[in-house]
Amino acid sequence: MPVPRILVDLPLEKAGQIILPPRPSRHLAQVLRLRAGDPLILFNGDGRDFPGRLVIPAKDAVVVELDEPTTEEPIPMLQIHLGIGVSKGERMDWVIQKAVELGVTRITPLFTKRSVPRLSGERLQRRGQHWQGVLEAACEQSGRRRVPELGESRSLAQWIAQRHPFPLLLDHRGDVALAELPAPAGAMTLLVGAEGGLEPEERALSIRAGFTAVRLGPRILRTETAPLAAIAAIQILWGDFRE
Repeated sequence: MPVPRILVDLPLEKAGQIILPPRPSRHLAQVLRLRAGDPLILFNGDGRDFPGRLVIPAKDAVVVELDEPTTEEPIPMLQIHLGIGVSKGERMDWVIQKAVELGVTRITPLFTKRSVPRLSGERLQRRGQHWQGVLEAACEQSGRRRVPELGESRSLAQWIAQRHPFPLLLDHRGDVALAELPAPAGAMTLLVGAEGGLEPEERALSIRAGFTAVRLGPRILRTETAPLAAIAAIQILWGDFRE
């Protein structure tokens, strides 16, 4: 069994004992069923892992003995902001999970004309909390020591009106292939629609706002496939897959 990595909202500064709050305590003691002496890793998103071991298993207050932290994870050489149209079912979870694994630094859910379901109020708040949980779990699994930001869900028009570095629109009708573009200078933005892509007026709005429509080969990819294929290609061309 791999050593569990747990994200905690706590200051982690040095080796020594620490008492975990109820939520991670219950996860370690009741879900993972760790026992005294079992190894684990804690991190809080500041770029370091803290290896350690469980000392006292308890339902709501696990005690952990931490060792010295690992070296700090470098800042990504390419900051990738993914704006993704909200899609139904598990597609959105899948995209968030895999985009985190592939190294994006920010994800913003967008409401487009083809987005399903329509979310607002308490439902939107609950869904946002769920997406945050998916994002954090992906960090725990993938070994990322810096947690990507989940942007506030908003309409495509609101998001487009913001300033975006090196803005790209993934579109099978695009005239430019990804590999034909110059390398971005440290940061870039990738826009992908929901199922069926963007409506023609949304595509036109994006291009007027400065987005370049790019294609990924001759095939039409699904909304859960397209961003992941693009991010992987971006990381190979300009990002940390070259390391």
